[in-house]
Amino acid sequence: MTDRTLTAADSRPGTAAPASPHVDAGDAGYSKDLKSRHVNMIAIGGAIGTGLFLGAGGRLHTAGPSLFIAYAVCGLFAFFVVRALGELVLYRPSSGAFVSYAREFMGEKGAYTAGWLYFLNWATTGIADITAVATYTHYWGMFSSIPQWVLALIALAVVLTVNLISVKYFGEMEFWFAIIKVSALVVFMVIGIFLLTTQHDVGGTTPGLSNILDHGGIFPAGVMPMLLVIQGVVFAYASVELCGVAAGETKNPEKIMPKAINSIMWRVGLFYVGSVVLLALLLPYNVFTGDESPFVTVLSKIGVPYAAGVMNLVVLTAALSSLNSGLYSTGRILRSMAMSGSAPQFTGRMNKGRVPYGGILLTAFFCVLGVVLNFVVPKDAFEIVLNFAAIGIIGTWGMIMVCSLLFWRRSKEGRVTRPGYRLPWAPYTQIVTLVFLACVLGLMAADDGPGRTTVLCLPLIVAALVGGWYVVRGRVARIKREAELKQNA
Repeated sequence: MTDRTLTAADSRPGTAAPASPHVDAGDAGYSKDLKSRHVNMIAIGGAIGTGLFLGAGGRLHTAGPSLFIAYAVCGLFAFFVVRALGELVLYRPSSGAFVSYAREFMGEKGAYTAGWLYFLNWATTGIADITAVATYTHYWGMFSSIPQWVLALIALAVVLTVNLISVKYFGEMEFWFAIIKVSALVVFMVIGIFLLTTQHDVGGTTPGLSNILDHGGIFPAGVMPMLLVIQGVVFAYASVELCGVAAGETKNPEKIMPKAINSIMWRVGLFYVGSVVLLALLLPYNVFTGDESPFVTVLSKIGVPYAAGVMNLVVLTAALSSLNSGLYSTGRILRSMAMSGSAPQFTGRMNKGRVPYGGILLTAFFCVLGVVLNFVVPKDAFEIVLNFAAIGIIGTWGMIMVCSLLFWRRSKEGRVTRPGYRLPWAPYTQIVTLVFLACVLGLMAADDGPGRTTVLCLPLIVAALVGGWYVVRGRVARIKREAELKQNA
């Protein structure tokens, strides 16, 4: 049932009829080669990344078992964001995703801001991914003699080539990346549940609630450490919006998207919250460390051979998956912006495979710069660059919720019709999510590490966005006038 069904009473004077769907020039020319299994696995892959496989160890050591609360809270808000995007997708599927919706509901300035914040996210994440791939590859002796920059460029070349051929190859690569990540988690959880139910010794420790209750409880260091790790946990969910971008190249998105989006909630509960609870039951929180995957910590304690090598492969897969997703999504977002004039013109070009290669190459260029940066800047400076990704994520999620709020308001005015699949409890859900994102920024400012420095750099990001808008606004206005003249002709 839709939010507003037109009846004879709605045609009375003073009642606005729903407007015709917005048409975005950036949506034309794409193939519809992504299948249901691709989108479902893209949704899974977007919700499972290195933040769980690698980052959970250090966060467990800092926050203790309360980390599961942080994952649950952030997962809930991530679900709200992707559910809001899903409602907009069913209203009007678009490869430009939230940039296209920002253009419709907020104008070209909104689309410009949303697009470049998203690019900031993936450009900085790509720098981290390409370096991580080379670092993880060095784990195996056969690759240790190969310079890191060579491994990084090889990884980038492979993922870039797949992205440039066709969307079908991107979907297939992401499908298998997600299979590897999910399989690794399922195997670990089966082993962990077996250890727990049989009370099998884990490195001299008996699994059970005693590992929590006898070591300070759920909040061994207080509530504040759990709150402070939220900024990192948000980054772990950074790709959940990817399935919304993929909807523009999917047949029958109205059937595929609700199923894929709804599954994110239980997957987050099972894989993130479930894994962290299981880890906390198997070993005391202070046994885990940020230098090692928490899964490797457990498996090595019970003598599983090659546990570190297998998990290194999984983490490597997660980094490649992130790089793959970043090239894909920024290519589509930049094309949507280029068609309206707010991104360089070459980023709007497509090849014979119906792939926006210009935007993909621009993101790949920044990834190459990342390899250079990793050699010439100190570690702390590199971490600051990576933290800019968090600003991009918060900005992107915020723009999605603002678009959803404006969409809801227009539906109440009778100007648009909400689909049957919608964000529950609107408009309160959007408002609470925006407050949560503002609180995350506050937590970053309260951090003594790179998070605070990143927040202090916010004025520079704002200044760059404002300056960039003054550069492109003339072209944006010209393209808009030409489109209006063509439409009225």
